[in-house]
Amino acid sequence: MIEELEIRRTETEPAAVIHLTIPRREMQQAFPEAVHEILDALKAQGLAPAGPPFARHFRRDPDAFDFDLGFPIDGDVAPQGRVKPGTLPAAKVVRTIYQGPYEGLPDAWHVFVERIRAEGHRVGEEFRERYVRGPEAGPDPAAWRTELSWRLAD
Repeated sequence: MIEELEIRRTETEPAAVIHLTIPRREMQQAFPEAVHEILDALKAQGLAPAGPPFARHFRRDPDAFDFDLGFPIDGDVAPQGRVKPGTLPAAKVVRTIYQGPYEGLPDAWHVFVERIRAEGHRVGEEFRERYVRGPEAGPDPAAWRTELSWRLAD
């Protein structure tokens, strides 16, 4: 379900982001709307994503998501509607790759968290998803890849 865990240092990436705090049940509608809103703002400003989209979650909550949805960019995005300039900050993370449909992400996270605990890693509040390959790459969800990472505690 997921690949082996690895420790990695990430670099700061400038980004165009929308901050969302939403009930979990609204994710399937709110997420794609926000993706299109960011892409439209980038296009209107003559910019393009410099990498795949990401979600930077600020806390675990069983009822709601509190996160920045964004795309890394080369350049500066001007605020436009909900789209704001932001960053995906540098961090030391434990990470893995999940391969499969987005509906399988909750189970992948469960396995990931169990492995983090079993390997004795101490994590902070922030965790991330990077949607490396998704529906834009083809209709077969078996080929989709999502990077899961959790910021290590200092």
